[in-house]
Amino acid sequence: MISQQGKLPNELLSTSATDIYNNTVPTLIKFGHGVKNRTSLERIEGDLARARALIQEAIRSKKYTTAMKKSSIYWNPHAFHQSHMEMMKRFKVWVYKEGEQPLIHDGPVNNKYAIEGQFIDEIDTSNNSPFKANHPEQAHVFFLPFSVSKVIRYVYKPRRSKSDYDPDRLQRLVEDYINIVATKYPYWNRSKGADHFLISCHDWGPTISYANPEFFKYFIRVLCNANISEGFQPNRDVSIPEVYLPVGKLGPPNMAQHPDNRTILAFFAGGAHGNIRKKLLKRWKDRDKEVQVHEYLPKGQDYTKLMGLSKFCLCPSGHEVASPRVVEAIYAGCVPVIICDNYSLPFSDVLNWSQFSMEIAVDRIPEIKTILQNVSKDKYRELYLNVRKVRRHFVINRPAKPFDLMHMILHSVWLRRLNSWLIASQ
Repeated sequence: MISQQGKLPNELLSTSATDIYNNTVPTLIKFGHGVKNRTSLERIEGDLARARALIQEAIRSKKYTTAMKKSSIYWNPHAFHQSHMEMMKRFKVWVYKEGEQPLIHDGPVNNKYAIEGQFIDEIDTSNNSPFKANHPEQAHVFFLPFSVSKVIRYVYKPRRSKSDYDPDRLQRLVEDYINIVATKYPYWNRSKGADHFLISCHDWGPTISYANPEFFKYFIRVLCNANISEGFQPNRDVSIPEVYLPVGKLGPPNMAQHPDNRTILAFFAGGAHGNIRKKLLKRWKDRDKEVQVHEYLPKGQDYTKLMGLSKFCLCPSGHEVASPRVVEAIYAGCVPVIICDNYSLPFSDVLNWSQFSMEIAVDRIPEIKTILQNVSKDKYRELYLNVRKVRRHFVINRPAKPFDLMHMILHSVWLRRLNSWLIASQ
């Protein structure tokens, strides 16, 4: 059962700026019968308690190192830096070995679902990650190396009618896999899934838990499609960015220009996917030289180059809340302008998005030009410099490097585990 007892430090998770770092009560999860090797779990919990204490001490002392200078892009740079250090020293992930490719232990490494495959390869198949546990008794968390994108590609065939798109097959596959590992090992049952996670950038990723919400009540879903109105829970689930990777590349070319050379106030180019984009295109498509909005770019125009020439890049949601444009904007040194509803922004438990992006409400789309023109030169310069600072957290390196995108994903999972306390029922 879940209770709120025993005051242990809790430093980073929050649903708003006002309560960040202030919740001092970790979630307690009591597990019941048939739990073996309780000593190993006590050791893990003791390790996490020490990490919590060191993070709290860093918050109180407010000391910085050369690796993390004071910056407004973080809610609390002291907490984040110390937490990342503790993760590097301690964090271990057990990857279940059951299952076969292409559905398990594999994933796309290019295009818009690339994070699935890149993460699986980094933490599982490459066998080079220092975070990968050699034995499940060492693990703080347990990874299900399941690729939703691969399931959709290989299992959902043929597609002859609307019923062939029913998520039931996906849900059954994930539950069957969990039942296999839960029968073979004690770890799912002892935590009710609270220290288990799966990563997905496919639009269907959130649906894995819809058919059996009680079964997945504590399970950590690491999702690009982090839509609060569709059940995403920021204190339990993890929001990650959607990144489009060209074949053979880990990111787009760097065509960012100096602020003085950015001649376009705002830029967007993309299809009319979803109601928000339709509203944007209806009002601004090919109508303004300063607010350049296109459904299709004119022949000879370069998308990445235009981003590098723009001060602000419009990032409206499409059919789903996430869009690769947010990361593309950051890569191009262009201030992202988020236009969407119910989106839990990536890594927002540590990153203060208001310091390097803007949000414009959907009903204020007609006012985009006025809103952006009213941003002072000093404010724009501050946003631009902060975009440059935050860029390293959205860069993919293989192998992963401290503070890059892979480490930010792992850190978000580390935080969820850090803020859960597994204890045995008496």
